[in-house]
Amino acid sequence: MPPSRGSLRSSSSVPSPRARQPGRRNSSGKAGRRSALGKAYRILFIDGPNLNVLGKREPGMYGRKTLAEIRRDVTEAARREGASVTFFQSNHEGEIVTRLQNARGSADGLVINPGGYTHSSVAVRDALIYAGIPAAEVHLSNLARREPFRQQSLIGDVVVGRIAGFGGFGYVLALHAMLDHLRREGEIGAT
Repeated sequence: MPPSRGSLRSSSSVPSPRARQPGRRNSSGKAGRRSALGKAYRILFIDGPNLNVLGKREPGMYGRKTLAEIRRDVTEAARREGASVTFFQSNHEGEIVTRLQNARGSADGLVINPGGYTHSSVAVRDALIYAGIPAAEVHLSNLARREPFRQQSLIGDVVVGRIAGFGGFGYVLALHAMLDHLRREGEIGAT
């Protein structure tokens, strides 16, 4: 089944897990930079199980781009935006939970594709809430057009928004969406 048309969903009525702060700019007045130290926004990308085999796994559904290629595209987009990005992938739920816990205070925003854990992991949801930073959910395929069990997201109500169905480009869209959110809301992550 080929990928379906994408969807971009934002739940602006759902507050982010972190308290809102007034918008901030750095000393040069440029939005998108942390004001206190003039450092770039730090965005963490977390990928769940089976995303390490992108390009080989069901390319008709998930595309032919590898995770490394997607990461190169995201890194280039982040560079143009003056942001820094970090990547993490694991096939193990506990490792994802630990990385989410460690994100508290070390990242300003988060983009997460929990893979199959989207539909089954209360532990990932709880760790995401604990992290206390704005998060965007991203998926390569449009979950609304998939099997019924894939249409349920256990993190959908605790993220700022969801981008799904745009293949690997969805990660770049999620980066831009998260940076826009941080700039508008002035959130700089827990310190």
